[in-house]
Amino acid sequence: MTRPADAQHGVLVLSCQDAPGIVHAVSGLLVTERCTIVESHQFDSPVSGMFFMRVEFAHTDGAPLDLDGLRRTFEPIAATFGMNWRMTDAAARQRVLIMVSQYAHCLNDLLFRNSIGELNLDVVAVVSNHATLAGTAEFYGVPFHHVPVTRDTKPEAEAALLEVVRAEQVELVVLARYMQILSEDLCRRLEGRAINIHHSMLPSFKGARPYHQAHARGVKFIGATAHYVTADLDEGPIIEQEMLRVDHALTPEQLAARGREAETRALARAVRWHTENRIIVSGSRTVVFE
Repeated sequence: MTRPADAQHGVLVLSCQDAPGIVHAVSGLLVTERCTIVESHQFDSPVSGMFFMRVEFAHTDGAPLDLDGLRRTFEPIAATFGMNWRMTDAAARQRVLIMVSQYAHCLNDLLFRNSIGELNLDVVAVVSNHATLAGTAEFYGVPFHHVPVTRDTKPEAEAALLEVVRAEQVELVVLARYMQILSEDLCRRLEGRAINIHHSMLPSFKGARPYHQAHARGVKFIGATAHYVTADLDEGPIIEQEMLRVDHALTPEQLAARGREAETRALARAVRWHTENRIIVSGSRTVVFE
């Protein structure tokens, strides 16, 4: 029997110290449970001695998966190898909250990609410290929360954000050019489920108008970095980077436009890979199975 094209797929993602028999144990379990492997990636790090794996699978006849039962069956294998692991439905839409200030490009790009099915997100809220982009959220039918932030009101603003995260059962927070520094406490609360984007010229060109600074120095490459948020500002595990070559002919405004292009590309890929369970965080690095 040919497996139907719309068959339910499961995803198993794992990491552990490398040891003989891991792949055999995983594939053996799937065979026993009448599953076939649809996609498989693995990486054995010669530096850390860690083994990383992502397997997408389905029933051979396309029948629905009993993921709870599969998780229970897999637990003894995971315990034997000391695995960190997760098993999910590949089609599950993660509940996503997007944070933004006044730059529209990353927010608009994510919402547009999601509207045409390029991303598989359930965007439950847009939170901003300005009201500028309320219309963009409204256009895509996403609730907009204006949460102003000052130095004195920052604790209250972050508490309001966390209330939205709790109430909407948010699984991923995306900082789509949100121009406020999150507190260490908030970073810890969102660890592993918050992604940020910034230009890749840090730490050379800090502060305001970085592309104008870069233009003044005659840079030849610009880019963007998408990374997980940590208490160490802009130093979380890197997920994706986009790089573009530029030259002397570009004005500062054209340089900034190319920078926005890089930011949208890098952020969209990072969000997609996270929500498709293609990323494993290993210390200060990531393993990404594209």
